[in-house]
Amino acid sequence: MKLGAAIDSERRARAARLAARAWRDFAASLRFFSILPLPASAEPANPAFSDYAWAAPLAGALIGLLAAVALVIAVRLGLPASLAAVAAVAALVLVGGGLHEDGLADFADGLCGGRSRDERLAIMRDSRIGAFGAIALTLALVTRIAAIAALAGSGGGRAAAALMLAGAASRLGALVPLTALAPAREDGLGARAGPLAPAAFLAAAATTTVVALIVGLAALGIVRALFAAAVAAAAAGAIALLARRRLGGQTGDVAGAAQQAAEIAALIGLLIGADLT
Repeated sequence: MKLGAAIDSERRARAARLAARAWRDFAASLRFFSILPLPASAEPANPAFSDYAWAAPLAGALIGLLAAVALVIAVRLGLPASLAAVAAVAALVLVGGGLHEDGLADFADGLCGGRSRDERLAIMRDSRIGAFGAIALTLALVTRIAAIAALAGSGGGRAAAALMLAGAASRLGALVPLTALAPAREDGLGARAGPLAPAAFLAAAATTTVVALIVGLAALGIVRALFAAAVAAAAAGAIALLARRRLGGQTGDVAGAAQQAAEIAALIGLLIGADLT
């Protein structure tokens, strides 16, 4: 009896440790991808990004859920789907602190405005937004609003599931350049976070797959959800290829651009061939 009690106690203690570790990893991912206030007790035991990258899609799914709450509230207030979509995108920008959008704008400016690698990196470091950055940011915002509005027209539950899936898949997308490319600079977020261990990326991909299966089963359809996640990964891969050719590596701005491209691709992927009438 005493031996059995000791084994049960050890199992409970192990489960408690695993739960605490999972919470710290989740909280660390939220800190990385958002400006949500979190208690100091949620600090990760090991701050290495590879150790908690597996939870990045879960953080993205929560951010998507918060945007879905804004969407549902707007719909319940009687606002049309277009304005409800604006509320959802505004929530995504606010929770994320505009970091991903800023990365997209800087990446577009550097990609299109510089004639050499050093010039492009210098332009990306400049806090001022240029014409190409403004155009890319505007197109991204408009596309996200339009896609979410179209999804909202088919039901609030489906739109909420779509936002959660896009949030998860796009955070995996942000990890693509951090895994595939070496840092283009010796400093900055890209240098601190990358190169990401392949095993950490695969763990994050597994988490994204689980999220896709859950929301697919609940509202979107499993095949459609997995297709949207795959399209998101392809879009992030395209950003990584551009960064390799034009910058010779990744930066935090590249990761932000990959997140935005993956989120847009996931939303559009859910609309391809969908019956929204």
